[in-house]
Amino acid sequence: MQTDFFFPTRGEGCYAFTREVVGWLNETGAGDGLLTLFVRHTSCSLLIQENADPDVQTDLLGYLDRLVPPADHSSMSWLRHTDEGPDDMPAHIKAALLPVSLSIPVRQGRMMLGNWQGIYLVEHRRAPHRRQVAAHFA
Repeated sequence: MQTDFFFPTRGEGCYAFTREVVGWLNETGAGDGLLTLFVRHTSCSLLIQENADPDVQTDLLGYLDRLVPPADHSSMSWLRHTDEGPDDMPAHIKAALLPVSLSIPVRQGRMMLGNWQGIYLVEHRRAPHRRQVAAHFA
């Protein structure tokens, strides 16, 4: 079983989409298997992260910005790919550091996520985008 999820983002941030995946698994009557999610872009990522305290996502994004600041920051003057704005190449670097695919075991149609885990698309660009995540369940 396969599908695509489409997400409009409002710029840099963590966008939860656990509910959408749960809904799709319920619609398909999924049993036991493995769910694979893959984001089809080079400047965003996928994460399984805590979903109880939004400060976790805020701190994670803050850390990533400290680790990989925008191209117009003095420490990033070595970057060559800057034609698409100061957030573009840093977004590619962040996407290279974080996963772009996830594998999640499913038992009796339910993802085996922990109590405080949710699935997030992590947008690394400042501008809004329309992102696509391919899903495959087998």
